[in-house]
Amino acid sequence: MQYPTLADYLRSGQALAKGPLALIFAEDTVELDSTLRHYLKLGFKSITVFMPDAFDLAEDLNAQVHRVTLTCTPRTVVFDTINQIISAALGQWIHYAYNAEYLFYPYCESRSIGEMLSFHTEERRNAMMTHVVDLYAGDLQAHPNGVATDQAMMDKTGYYAHTRHDGTGQPLERQLDMSGGLRWRFEDHIPYERRRIDRIGLFKARKGLKILPDHTFNEPEYNTYACPWHHNMTAAICSFRAAKALKSNAGSTFDIPSFLWSNSIPFEWRSDQLLDLGLMEPGQWF
Repeated sequence: MQYPTLADYLRSGQALAKGPLALIFAEDTVELDSTLRHYLKLGFKSITVFMPDAFDLAEDLNAQVHRVTLTCTPRTVVFDTINQIISAALGQWIHYAYNAEYLFYPYCESRSIGEMLSFHTEERRNAMMTHVVDLYAGDLQAHPNGVATDQAMMDKTGYYAHTRHDGTGQPLERQLDMSGGLRWRFEDHIPYERRRIDRIGLFKARKGLKILPDHTFNEPEYNTYACPWHHNMTAAICSFRAAKALKSNAGSTFDIPSFLWSNSIPFEWRSDQLLDLGLMEPGQWF
């Protein structure tokens, strides 16, 4: 189904009637089709892609996803759109990502997104912490935009957690600022406010909930990585977005002949690898 405007999409309600919902924001066409196929494979009941009319989709995908005409710039457009959808999809689980980003959660090869969120809900959690794991091409001569899904690389180390503080300098309970990956290694080219790699990538819509431009929510408990009594499951968003940005920006592309360093390893496109590296947590789900 195609909707010419966000208002038409919200008015219809068809795409928001049954979740979990995946909202994919297309900043360009890089790996757009593979992104949508990944989310179809995970079992999302409704997948919506927000993209300009000029972007093309594979014919089979047009029949399986909802398409809304939207230009995803400036970046505040994405957050404004999500907030409008929150108000229209109360009670639904929502995931949001950009093209060339791929959600992984523990055992996602054999368990659907619905199964995972049912368990997470039983643990009285309304949101899930996700870490953005930067992917990048190993050979920038062959892949000058930094993207190569068949030869994707990632960092095996260099991830850090910092206690998050409020405006008065007091530590916030069970909230962390995460750093690492390309945003850490090439921080001179990344604005300070965009260096964090933590994102509340899965959340349940409720009345009054708002997502903020720093990927946090106005409800403090939504920003926590676990409940007070035990560890909860976390997930990962494996993303070429930072690589794309660093190689498309004239201010950084010529300073980066390669993303490789001593701690680069091939990304294996499986959840076990992310679990073994400690980049996501199974919690009590076995």
